[in-house]
Formats: sequence, C-alpha cells, structure tokens
Amino acid sequence: MRKKRAFKYAAGGTVGAAAVTLLTGGIAHAQDADPVAIVAGNLNMLWVVIGAVLVIFMQAGFALVETGFCRAKHAAHVVSTNFAVFGLGCIGFFFVGFPFSLSALDVSGYFGGIGAPVGSALIGDGNWVFLWKGGWALSGSGIDAGVLALFLYMVAFMDTTATIPTGAMAERWKWGSFAIWGLFCGAFYYPLFAAWTWGGGWLSKTWDTMGLGAGYVDFAGSGVVHTVGGVAAVAGAKVLGPRIGKYRADGTPRAIPGHHIPMALLGTFILLFGWFGFNAASTFAATDVQFATVATNTAIAAAFGAIVAMLWITFRAGKPDPGMMANGMLAGLVAITAPCAFVTPAMSAVIGTIAGVLVIEAVWFVERKLKIDDPVGAIAVHGVNGTFGVLAVGLFANGSYGGGWNGSDVEGVKGLFWGDAGQLGAQALGVLVLWTVIFGVAYAFFKIQDSVSKSMGKGGIRSLPADEEAGLDLPEMGVLAYPEFVTSHIGAAD
Repeated sequence: MRKKRAFKYAAGGTVGAAAVTLLTGGIAHAQDADPVAIVAGNLNMLWVVIGAVLVIFMQAGFALVETGFCRAKHAAHVVSTNFAVFGLGCIGFFFVGFPFSLSALDVSGYFGGIGAPVGSALIGDGNWVFLWKGGWALSGSGIDAGVLALFLYMVAFMDTTATIPTGAMAERWKWGSFAIWGLFCGAFYYPLFAAWTWGGGWLSKTWDTMGLGAGYVDFAGSGVVHTVGGVAAVAGAKVLGPRIGKYRADGTPRAIPGHHIPMALLGTFILLFGWFGFNAASTFAATDVQFATVATNTAIAAAFGAIVAMLWITFRAGKPDPGMMANGMLAGLVAITAPCAFVTPAMSAVIGTIAGVLVIEAVWFVERKLKIDDPVGAIAVHGVNGTFGVLAVGLFANGSYGGGWNGSDVEGVKGLFWGDAGQLGAQALGVLVLWTVIFGVAYAFFKIQDSVSKSMGKGGIRSLPADEEAGLDLPEMGVLAYPEFVTSHIGAAD
C-alpha cells in the first residue's frame, strides 16, 4: 500500500476543547491531537469526497459517449446499461468487493488519524497477499468516516471499470447477462487486481520480493481501472461476436455510424471534467500540493491526445473525424492516469501525443486484424492506452515524487529513462498479469455465463438476432428512446 505521508504543521497556539469539537465536526480524535492537524485531515477527507463525486459524474459522460456512438434503435438500452452498472457494481463492492480489495489500506495518515485498516489477509501472507477480508457490507467497529471516504472514492473507480465493456459489447448484449456482469465486476473481478496493487498485495511488493523499483506503481489507475476494464471488453466482445452486418463475406469491416456525434463529444467533455477528480484527488490530500502537477499533466495529455488524433486521422483518412478526436482525448487521459504524478508537463505532452496516434492505429487493428467489433473504441482507448500508461511510469517517471511508495525505500519513483530499469520491470510484470490472468478471468466469466445460459435454453448472453436488427430498446427495455422516429416495434408492444 502507499506509505503514509508525515504531515508537518506550523504551531498555531492553543485551541479550547469546544473549538476542537467544532473544528472536527464530532469526529473522534485523540484528546491531545493537534487541532491544526485535525482540520488538515478533515480537509483531505473533503478533497477525497469531492473527487469521488467528480468521478461518479463521469458515468454521465460514459453514458453520453457510448449512446452517441451507437445507433438510435439501441439508445435506451445502451444508456440504461451505463445507468444501471453504477448500482449493480456498487452493491457487489459494498458487500464483498471492498473487503476483498482495499480493507487493509491504511489512510489514517491522510485523514488525521482516522481511516485505519479494517481488514486482514484472506489468501496469502506478508508480501504475497492475494485477497483481504474484513468490513463486509461496511459493518463492524472499525468502520469510521475515513474508511467510508475511501470506499466512496474507490467505488467510483470500480464503476469506471464496470462500464468499459458496456461500450465494446453494445447493441447485442442481453440485459439479464449484463446485470450479472455488473454484480460480478463489483464483487470480484475489479477487486482481484486492485487487491494485488492498491490494496498492498503481491504486485505492490515486488520491490522487496524481486528488487523491482518501487513495485507496481499506478497513481490513479491506467492499469487497475482502465486496462482491467479494457481486457474485459476484449473478452466480452470476443464471446459475443460482431454485430449483424459488421463484416462482409470477405471479412472486411463495414462502418456502422453512431446516431448522435454531438452527444458523444459532449460526453467526452464531461469525462474530461470528471477526470480531474479521478487523477488529482488520488493524492488523497489537499495538503499535498502535487495535486496541481497532476491536474496540469492531465489537461496537457488530454489536449495533445485530441489534437494529435485529429491530425493523424486527417493524415491517414483525409478528414478530421470527430469520433477519433474524442477517442484521442480519452486515450490521452487514460494514458496519463498512471504516470500523472511522476512526470513533467513536457513528458505529459509526449504521452498524450503517443496516445493520440496509438488509439487510431489500435481501433483499426482491433477491427481489421482481430475481427473484434467494438462500437465505441473502448478496447483501443482503455485496454491499449491503459497498458501504455502503465508502461509510461516505467519509462518516464523522473524520481521527483513518490518517496517510500508501496513501503519501499525509494526516494522517488524513477523510470528507465531516469536510471531505474527495475521500475519498468515491475510495470511490465503488471501488464503481463493484466493480459493473461485478468483477461483469463474475464473470458472465463463470459464464456461460462454464455454456456450456462444456452444449456438452460435461454440462448446465451447475446440478444436475439431479430431484436438486434429491429433495435433492443423495446424488446429488452420496454421503451423506445426516440418513439417519434423509431416505429418498427410499436405494434409488438400491444
């Protein structure tokens, strides 16, 4: 887990007991605690809660992006998956996902002494913990405001992971099967890799067990959130197969345009706004001024990702495709998410530039070479550029920040270009685990779910061909997103 930061505060004189009670808002602290430290801890907690709210609002951005990039006849279905996945994932995370993944994380150093661990090892021991236990359904004597703030922030991150496959699997995913995914992602799938990394598990300890830098480092989740969601998108889209009409008889892909590009671009701007909570609030402390560096690096990578994607698609295809511009910005955001605290603004521009090119080439590779149909480009944005972001830490981190990360003895996180090849090794090991073990878990889940559904006579996890061709809104959801324009199923509702 992250090493607790030691906060230093200037002496501010004496404060009476009544004033301390007022400043702490009723939170129980040691009677001799420094009131200034208490206020700083509460400020940090407020910072994390505000960050959580911003990340939760990102779900609106995902909903608009995915719905806009899909066809009108599926709009109610697509937007509903983005709406429902928050509740489904949150319920799974509340009951078991948080205890499995992050219950042993100590945030008391950020929050003025509250937020101590409530979990212990479930599978493994010492440097080789694989899952945690404790604080089931956020119950027990150890649950305090600090633990609740951590849960709120992390449930928002989990939700981002859960929603990534809804884009890649859109327009042919049966509603009931999607709902099971939402619960599974929150309860087990996301927590697995989170436990190994942010939770203080074995990948975070490779600095000790394997001599690899500061262990796996991922400031705000290029790997823990985005690549975990991206590999699930690959697995799910592969099991579902392409949409009807996507590929010609000779295997060449057809373009299937989305119905509302302005909606998708508006959603991208909402995601940009929320991403500052995603990245900057991952300092866990408003008292840690590195949040300004993080926020600035985030904006720079987003800008370069969008504009370089615009230039690259114009060079490759002759026109500045708005959808590719949007995915270029998102790719820049995903790629900077892991290294944002450890690199300079100039390196953020480099990372955004690479991401802007990489996302376009990855979209074409996935569609043309792998023959995987991804309506919104989620695999290229989150899977490919999330992977790049993880490796970017091992390349570009300059050692100016991250002393003691993961409990290591490093003075700062350094990548290959700053003299630490071991850090790149730690990041590469994380990538290997993501694209083998975590991908395997996702693929097994979707494959087993599909087989069980077929064995029960329910036809698998894919919607019926007739429903897919007519539009999933009425047969799956019972409503039409645009009833004045879409009339093919109106008679079937009677």
